[in-house]
Amino acid sequence: MAGLGAKKVGQIASFGGKGVGQLLAAAAVALLIRLFSGPGPALPPEDDEPGRPGAGGGGGDGVDGGEPPGGEAPADGGVVRPVTIRWRSITCSLSDKSSGSVRFLLNNLSGEAKPGRLLAIMGPSGLLEFNGQPRANKPYKFAYIRQDDLFFSQLTVRETLSLAAELQLPGVFSVDEREKYVNNLLFKLGLVSCAETRVGDAKVRGISGGEKKRLSLACELIASPSVIFADEPTTGLDAFQAEKVMETLRQLAEDGHTVICSIHQPRGSVYYKFDDILLLAEGALVYSGPARDEPLAYFSKFGYSCPDHVNPAEFLADLISIDYSSAESVYSSHKRIDGLVESFSQQSSEILYTTPLTRREIYKNGKTLDKRAAARNKGGWWRQFWLLLKRAWLQASRDGPTNKVRANMSIASAIIFGSVFWRMGRSQTSIQDRMGLLQVAAINTAMAALTKTVGVFPKERAIVDRERAKGSYALGPYLLSKLLAEIPIGAAFPLMFGALLYPMARLHPNLCRFGKFCGVVTVESFAASAMGLTVGAMVPTTEAAMALGPSLMTVFIVFGGYYVNADNTPIIFRWIPRVSLIRWAFQGLCINEFSGLKFEHEHSFDIQTGEQALERLSFGGSRIRDTVIAQSRILLFWYYTTYVLLKKNKPKYQQLEYQPLHQSFPQPEASGLKNTKENLQLEAPPSNEVKLNQQFESPALDQIQPFILEGAN
Repeated sequence: MAGLGAKKVGQIASFGGKGVGQLLAAAAVALLIRLFSGPGPALPPEDDEPGRPGAGGGGGDGVDGGEPPGGEAPADGGVVRPVTIRWRSITCSLSDKSSGSVRFLLNNLSGEAKPGRLLAIMGPSGLLEFNGQPRANKPYKFAYIRQDDLFFSQLTVRETLSLAAELQLPGVFSVDEREKYVNNLLFKLGLVSCAETRVGDAKVRGISGGEKKRLSLACELIASPSVIFADEPTTGLDAFQAEKVMETLRQLAEDGHTVICSIHQPRGSVYYKFDDILLLAEGALVYSGPARDEPLAYFSKFGYSCPDHVNPAEFLADLISIDYSSAESVYSSHKRIDGLVESFSQQSSEILYTTPLTRREIYKNGKTLDKRAAARNKGGWWRQFWLLLKRAWLQASRDGPTNKVRANMSIASAIIFGSVFWRMGRSQTSIQDRMGLLQVAAINTAMAALTKTVGVFPKERAIVDRERAKGSYALGPYLLSKLLAEIPIGAAFPLMFGALLYPMARLHPNLCRFGKFCGVVTVESFAASAMGLTVGAMVPTTEAAMALGPSLMTVFIVFGGYYVNADNTPIIFRWIPRVSLIRWAFQGLCINEFSGLKFEHEHSFDIQTGEQALERLSFGGSRIRDTVIAQSRILLFWYYTTYVLLKKNKPKYQQLEYQPLHQSFPQPEASGLKNTKENLQLEAPPSNEVKLNQQFESPALDQIQPFILEGAN
């Protein structure tokens, strides 16, 4: 839990995590609350007034800025509304409930990030995990670039950007304007040469790591954000690609964006692209100010000089890091860092802070903003559905390696099973063979569909969560489009399997029976895929899904009607066969195969008809239609469960609220994450557009009012 607390004029903010990314989270938390999550399209700001320069009538908070002055679509990249961010005396602590100990991750940090300048946060490596949603009445837009770059692998770079623009900026562009806008982003981010190349993944070679990072930037720049947060944007890149990415961020800063990035030990050429730098050591502030030669001159006053021909970034990283090679080195490192922290704290007391943004609840014409109407204008349900259906079809139909593997498996399985059960006759022993073949056919179909889904959906869910978080679309259109787009391809593999197996095993020789056989295994395949979606929505990783899915399927196999007769199932387990998709598929296949069959017999106790065989399986009196209806109910149940889980598992975020200075703050709690209070303000210059390298002034210190960060469970 995170809440509120006060310590003199300092403030405490509690977050999970460690390392250099924590300051970035602390600075971003008051600005990006609820930015990256939301059930539907984001809402426009309340203080954007009609006719005011830079205010778009259909603009969305954190999603799009509407149209620029004059009503022209922002084909030039949109209007950037400059924002200065400052934070004061932020402390992050993490409590261990079991031991009662408290670990301070950040300690009394202050700093600022200005438009037109690139701020780098350096310190010992750490992982930043941050997610949030914006207040609907905040008129500024923010972009957050994560370390991992996830995209739909079968879409090209141009298709990825075009679909993102259509989803995030509905109604703003015409087709020609959107194409011009996308081309502008491709040129601006250096992606023209790979525009028609598929993004790719581990299975299919696509664009490089640096190009993926720049594509992430391009997708976020669609909304023309005022502030860009980048969490270690050079992670996993080689030196050349890292420099290209940082050069892109540098250019974005020159265009007027406020760019904040955390970075760990960059190369020298990257270091000299920074305008400002903030150095952290053990959660404490060692230096904050201009980058390049200024930090070296500052530390030289204390006897720490950077040797010649040494990367300044490496020198600074070594200076503020703890050497754990021995007890003496740890002590000396702590002593050095404590001295540097104390020295800088004595020189940083005159930092000015800006005022928070004021909110306007009413337009000049006296009409209040209808948020629901604005949300509807962002794009209808059906429009989202058709766009997502197009994307889902492209992703499914172009996934050649996966489709080829599934086709080969279906053919190989059919040939193996057909060879083992080659041209079964009508003897008494063939009864057992037929039952065994139908059981393995049901198991094979279900497992093939399940493993494919659980191996893919957790990764896709991460992408969808990010897009839904930005308000690009709702959950309903996504799930429905995914279901419909995968029907043709998903049906092809069980049909391929049945077309080969049925004549090889010489099952009931009737065209109508063959059609019913293929129909039963196809419906079972869809039900297993729906189950895989639920498993993927329950667990956080692909590995966990691959472990859980087959385990659940094993239970359904045991109660699938072949190994345990339904009449002999213990009472406490009799509900399992009713929800087992294996059981209903096996039952439908048996009814289809045995009904009307006559078997050779020599004794009176031999099974003479297929109906007698069905009675021994407790399937007597059932119809194929009943089994298909049961499978359809199971399919709908799994889809509904997936929808509920994706809705319920949406992360909970802290709420940002105003609180006057004269109000007192709650005291920290004794356990859990310590209650928090932080001051973080935004400043907007009078102009709505930014000139290159434009300087911005700060208001007086006495104009400050705090934002209050309330905790969320």
